[in-house]
Amino acid sequence: MFNLIRRKAKLDAAYILIVAALCLSCGLRGAEDTIEELTAKATGGDVRAQVTLATHYRKGTGVAKDYAQALRWAHLAADKGDAAAMEMVACAYMYGRGAKSNPAVAFGYFNAAANHSAEAAFGLGQCYFGAQGTELNIPKALEAWKKGAELGSGRAAVEAAMAYLSGEGVPADTKEALRLATRAAELNDVSGLVVLGELQFQAGDIEAAKANWTKASKMKPTALTGQPVQPSENMSAQEGADLLKLIDYRKRKSEPGVFGYVESQHIHQGYNNCGATSTTMLARFQGKTLGAWDFKKLCPSALGTGTDWGDLLKASEKIGLKWKLVTFPPDDDGFEKGTAFLRSELDAGRPVVIDFKFIGPEFPGGEAGHTLTVMGYIAAEKLFILRNPAIATPGLELISADDFKKFWRSDHYGSLSHNILSRPAIVIDTPAHN
Repeated sequence: MFNLIRRKAKLDAAYILIVAALCLSCGLRGAEDTIEELTAKATGGDVRAQVTLATHYRKGTGVAKDYAQALRWAHLAADKGDAAAMEMVACAYMYGRGAKSNPAVAFGYFNAAANHSAEAAFGLGQCYFGAQGTELNIPKALEAWKKGAELGSGRAAVEAAMAYLSGEGVPADTKEALRLATRAAELNDVSGLVVLGELQFQAGDIEAAKANWTKASKMKPTALTGQPVQPSENMSAQEGADLLKLIDYRKRKSEPGVFGYVESQHIHQGYNNCGATSTTMLARFQGKTLGAWDFKKLCPSALGTGTDWGDLLKASEKIGLKWKLVTFPPDDDGFEKGTAFLRSELDAGRPVVIDFKFIGPEFPGGEAGHTLTVMGYIAAEKLFILRNPAIATPGLELISADDFKKFWRSDHYGSLSHNILSRPAIVIDTPAHN
């Protein structure tokens, strides 16, 4: 979820990368015809040519990338009832590719194509789960995702699996989560392999978990640690590699000053809801049973928009918890003091919510933010363990101290920031018991 700055909600950086994959996947692979031949056929009303030409313009293959032209040709095929074209039109309106973003229009096209297109069913589920273009309706999201899983969408299967696993909007159902994660893995979905491996890990089948995480880690390039702004599939592959490294640590007792790890339940976030999702994970750590959207509804901002951290703190009081904001300067000294504080909280067995800031041309307005939790550290390797609501369950990822220093900073987590850059954290405001 994005936090607010100067009353402008911005898209969650990690979520941008996730939904961008949906846009890139829309449409069909091009035929062997030249662009000129396709254009002639498309102009003559050939639906397949229209869809293929739209795909070329969307991806920039054989022609300069042009989202407006992609939408033009997709619209012609969609008007004739072509499911793949309707999905492409939905993507265009959902993410503002070739037209002004209009989630309500996108929802209509996803809905029209969902019974015939796996990716449209996935998109429809995302709309229902994120209150985009329609009301929040998690049972309908699950219905759409299950349809997508039947039609061959691994992403739809794994989204549904994670909702059942965390009990987000529906009663938790590990058996159904396992069925859907298995389906996602069968479809060779990298996130599905991560989730299935986690279910096996929790069941004590370590070798099966290792096998699935190893397979996931080999599907995309990985490194010693990942980058928080890498594409979602790369993040899932990196998560597989990180989980292999963390197997022994997750079973090991913490050693203050050397290694710390706090276990808690992961919740996969809905659209633009990383703040409420991360703080819900903190609330669940403290024994509460509410969902992330339940927590979001305790805040005044609308679903699908950024949440001011001040409102998150007030929401904690409404459910009988007491949290506080702590900040540290964005310089090197502030980082040393801030990380020392984080380690002390982790040594006391308490996770901490933090905010990242990303800068780059790929983000609306040139910057973006993301809220997540710190779950542990490995001192000798200068690593921190994060639980990220935007990646596959269990949401664990390793980050180097250098990258942590670069990204742990924010000036847009709400009115409490006063637009001043700092290293912010939400912590439990009760005495720690080591």
